[in-house]
Amino acid sequence: TSTRALGAARATTTRNTVPRATTTRRNLETRAAIPRGSDWDVHKFGGTCVGSAERIGGVCELLMKNDSKLTMGIVSAMGVAVKGEPKVTDCLINATDMAAKRDDTYAAELTKLEDKHVSTAKALLTDKAEYDAYIAAFNEELNDLRAMFKAIYIAGCSTDAFGDFVVGHGELWTARLCAATIRCKGGKAVWIDARDILVVTDSEDGGVDVDYSLSNANLDKWYDEHMQEGAVVMVTGFIARTPEGVPTTLKRNGSDYSATIFGALTQARNITIWTDVDGVFSADPRRVKGAKCLNSISYNEAWELAYFGANVLHPRTTLPAMKYNIPVTLRNYFNQAAPGTSIGMTCPLAAGDEGNVGKFETRDMSGELVKGIATIDDVCLINVEGTGMVGVPGTANAVFKAVKEAGCNVVMISQASSEHSICFAVRSHEADAAVAALNKTFEKAIAAGRISRILPLKDCSILAIVGQNMCQTPGVSAMLFEALAQSAVNVIAIAQGASEYNITVVVSKKDVNKALQAAHGRFYLSKTAISVGLVGPGLVGKTLLRQMKEQLETLQDEFAVELRVVAITGGRKMLLSDGAIDLDSWEDEYASGVQANMDDFTKHVLESEAPNQIIVDCSASDVVAGHYKEWLSKGLHVVTPNKKANSGPLAYYKELRSIQRNSYTHYFYEGTVGAGLPIIATLQSLRNSGDKVERIEGIFSGTLSYIFNTLEPGKKFSDIVAQAKEAGYTEPDPRDDLSGMDVARKVTILARECGLNIELSDVPIQSLVPEPLRDIESVDEFMKELPKYDGDILSKQEEAAAAGEVLCFVGVVDVKNGTGSVELRRYPADHPFAQLKGSDNIVSFTTKYYTSAGPLVVRGPGAGAEVTAGGVFGDILRVCAYLGAPS
Repeated sequence: TSTRALGAARATTTRNTVPRATTTRRNLETRAAIPRGSDWDVHKFGGTCVGSAERIGGVCELLMKNDSKLTMGIVSAMGVAVKGEPKVTDCLINATDMAAKRDDTYAAELTKLEDKHVSTAKALLTDKAEYDAYIAAFNEELNDLRAMFKAIYIAGCSTDAFGDFVVGHGELWTARLCAATIRCKGGKAVWIDARDILVVTDSEDGGVDVDYSLSNANLDKWYDEHMQEGAVVMVTGFIARTPEGVPTTLKRNGSDYSATIFGALTQARNITIWTDVDGVFSADPRRVKGAKCLNSISYNEAWELAYFGANVLHPRTTLPAMKYNIPVTLRNYFNQAAPGTSIGMTCPLAAGDEGNVGKFETRDMSGELVKGIATIDDVCLINVEGTGMVGVPGTANAVFKAVKEAGCNVVMISQASSEHSICFAVRSHEADAAVAALNKTFEKAIAAGRISRILPLKDCSILAIVGQNMCQTPGVSAMLFEALAQSAVNVIAIAQGASEYNITVVVSKKDVNKALQAAHGRFYLSKTAISVGLVGPGLVGKTLLRQMKEQLETLQDEFAVELRVVAITGGRKMLLSDGAIDLDSWEDEYASGVQANMDDFTKHVLESEAPNQIIVDCSASDVVAGHYKEWLSKGLHVVTPNKKANSGPLAYYKELRSIQRNSYTHYFYEGTVGAGLPIIATLQSLRNSGDKVERIEGIFSGTLSYIFNTLEPGKKFSDIVAQAKEAGYTEPDPRDDLSGMDVARKVTILARECGLNIELSDVPIQSLVPEPLRDIESVDEFMKELPKYDGDILSKQEEAAAAGEVLCFVGVVDVKNGTGSVELRRYPADHPFAQLKGSDNIVSFTTKYYTSAGPLVVRGPGAGAEVTAGGVFGDILRVCAYLGAPS
């Protein structure tokens, strides 16, 4: 009974199930051919573009204004314009499923369809005759569907063929409605049921193949019988028929496929696919802040990007356009000012042409080495290895045959040339089935030891860089792997075809966003984005933030560097931001921030959006310095003027340097010795160039430099210290400067840079704090008692003056003898150290090369927030340069 009911329902709808016009090969020559060529423009509109009466009206006006002689519009079923509205295709699918499950609420889905189309027609079809004709046809087809769904409900089952027939009605209703709307607006329009034109057969891969001979003939027949001069031709997307006349669909991406098929049938000058995105992006803009909309890509590039999940045409969709070299343009219906992305037969530039790499935002993207970067997330890498595989024919065949029979799709393959192993990637949900199939296939080989193991590595992702210009261009792989290494991303597997159109790597799933950002930034598709976390927003930290704010625009425009301060923490407060903190208002936000927590701070910086992260420590805390090892080990770069780590325990210092040398993390600390003076850089340059440093001697304290440069007969030492404190040259407690400990730390740092294994405690210090005053708790009490000891310094000063010398508080590294010292020394009045003014620092390097002609001297301001922050900023920019920013 159920089967008879279904048959009766189908018999009532013969008009829809069998095409109205049928062409056979015997009458192909009897029809006038449709004009083909550049007179045609083909436009395709997705469901979102025709989701409401307003949008359909806009589509019709766009087509009416098109400047081509012949215009064709291909439409999908109505989608959703407002959240909560029904989507036509979904309603049809839901109704089919409900009826097959004997759920009588399928009728409600049909009512939704009726309400949506009737209300839309009322809004658009102002001519009563057009409205009545549209509603009559719509109601007839909807009533036919109701009868068929009733039969399905009774039978309790459906078929794929019935589903194909039902789901295509949405396109019928939209195409007919668009044609009627154009006529109501004063234009000419006709519409095509694509089932009258397109003849397709099922293909082995689950798609369909087009019979272009019959389809062309059907189009000629339709044109001869129905075309009106100057009319816009509206066409149903997605649907077609079999050679037997049975309605079917074009399967996945069917509406886009319809557009390129009709573009090929008409040999159009251009095919435009209108969607809700601006075009093809260099990376997923939801994951890469600096992703760019590409002006153009080649068909080959489109295929590669589509395979890896980018929002591009399906490879099958481009084939009809390729046949006649028809460009396909992807454009945003909701942002028509955007030019979109053109897909065509773009030829690569010759390898080495100037401009292939390193152009900036305003450039034409057509010459880029890498056009796009895409990912496949959540895959499992399966490695089959064993010595018994070497030189044995058929092993690879057995591997992939087993995987195929398990119903698993291989998305990437890599094999070592030694044949010792084969690894491949499958989707994670297929991994267990694939491994089980392999274990069964190689059961005997595993038992015999010829196959040592079949190892699944889960939680992986695939990243691919795609670009036709990569072909025959040296160094592209190196650029990619360098970028990944600098971002502390481990590459698990690699694959590249001989075409060189893509380079594919497998990385851990947790690292894929960082890898995507790093690769994208490295190939100049976006700025080199670096997240910055600041510890210590005191005087130096605050000054650094101001300097960064003043330079952000210049760095972005001239050097493609985007510094994003994402976290600021002090001893009590902490400010975290998912994006960049506004450096104009950070102080107010920081004041109302959360309680400081170094673990949360570190985690936030580490998980920030940018591929590279720097922590800048502007504190003087040994507790903060104790985090450097953790930060460097996690791939965070560290920049600091804090002396505590490099002058602390020797073992800790060596651990830091070892991590730095054995990884791509950078640890820069120029500000620890000379504020903004290039003392560390000079020393490293001397040693790296082969020079041998014998002695380093210098005035390293800006505070003590000021005190002794000001000291002269008639001036009291205590008065000068008070002046220096009032002027802000000293620490809040001047004993921190007068003790010489700060200079000793700098001596220790320089000694270790020279290769000496000394501890801070190995450096003898001549403290300028009188011993009785060292343990006084009150700073005020210390300052009150200090004048009692002016005589000690006065006598030394008078003795030096009598000998024509001056007093200088210096630090010395005696490399030859492996020692360091901090003391008050006398120097001749004509010595460079005696020529200092104010709070300047001076350092002399006596080396193998700089001996007979005199030492190498570095001199300049060695204290103050501006110069210290400037030195720290310089180190930050050094990190940027190492990470690929142009210099």
